[in-house]
Amino acid sequence: MVNLLRQYVKKLTVLVPLECESAATMLALGADKILMGPLGHLSAVDTSLTHDLSPIDRDNDRVSVSQDELQRVVRLWQEQAQKKASNPFESLFEYVHPLVVGAVDGSSALSTKLCIEILSYHLKDKKKAEKISNTLNSRYPSHSYPITLQEARRIGLTVEPLNEDTNKLLFELNEIYSEMGQKASVDFDERNSHDNSVLNIMEGKGLQILFQNDKDWHYRTEERRWVTLNDKSSWRKAEFVKGKTAVSIFHIR
Repeated sequence: MVNLLRQYVKKLTVLVPLECESAATMLALGADKILMGPLGHLSAVDTSLTHDLSPIDRDNDRVSVSQDELQRVVRLWQEQAQKKASNPFESLFEYVHPLVVGAVDGSSALSTKLCIEILSYHLKDKKKAEKISNTLNSRYPSHSYPITLQEARRIGLTVEPLNEDTNKLLFELNEIYSEMGQKASVDFDERNSHDNSVLNIMEGKGLQILFQNDKDWHYRTEERRWVTLNDKSSWRKAEFVKGKTAVSIFHIR
């Protein structure tokens, strides 16, 4: 995405009126400058994943596992263990499969590498880019820790305050998007429902790209989990054609 934007502009600025978290923070790293409003914040980009061998919760769904969680378990074990030799992984592997641990570590390494590459579009100091990336991927106590303007500057990002008028306009735009993105589900009974929510919205001049959920949900009592049926979800394109709005399927592979 950053590479695509860079093909159209020489200087890239990201506006952050509200939360810009996780993958959105990663994209923001590609900007020459980040403008943040009073309520704007970034977040950590430490990764988590749901693996085919991940633990199962009480609803029989696979649990997402993060590198930060695994590292904290090991660190707490080592800090509180007695002087005798103790291997935390021996007990950890009873709950988290070794392949999941390996996959999470690989995902974390990929996230760190991507952050460095994205920063390299405008930041030529490789050591500084590595420091910022390592900070965002492993230095915060929670994935949702709010990185405000002052903190963003402290870790080395080029950040400035967003002017008040632009901030107000972005709030108005956010209100429109929030209305579009409201949950739109219909419950048929306690075990069946239909979801028609809009999950993602991207806009350009006279063009809007959105991801529309369009699927039925059914709860399988014997498996204790929800499954999807008749899934027609897709990316869709809305544009003006001869003065009218036309919506079509937008194919992305």
